[in-house]
Amino acid sequence: MNIIRSAAFTADRAWGALDIANLNGITVRLHWTDQPYRWHVNDGEEVFAVLETGDVFHAAAGTEHVAHPLGEARIFVIETEGSVWWPAAVRRCRADGNRLRAARFIR
Repeated sequence: MNIIRSAAFTADRAWGALDIANLNGITVRLHWTDQPYRWHVNDGEEVFAVLETGDVFHAAAGTEHVAHPLGEARIFVIETEGSVWWPAAVRRCRADGNRLRAARFIR
């Protein structure tokens, strides 16, 4: 068993991650950031929790979403391995109106 002290975790760059587990193609990662992430779309579902606030977010497959931390944040992310799509998918998603408002993390 591994114990991870999330409050002490930092990365050498924004959105750097610690790979915790791969559960048959579902990744569990701890991210550290102090910068926004770009708008993106996942082809699978994604659940992420902001550890500083206790807020949990669910983005259904195909939902455009973004994260904007206020200060440092540690984000616990569970998603299908390799499921992130980039700009072309975001443009299609906007045309379909499938969008999750930006999550702003409070320190």
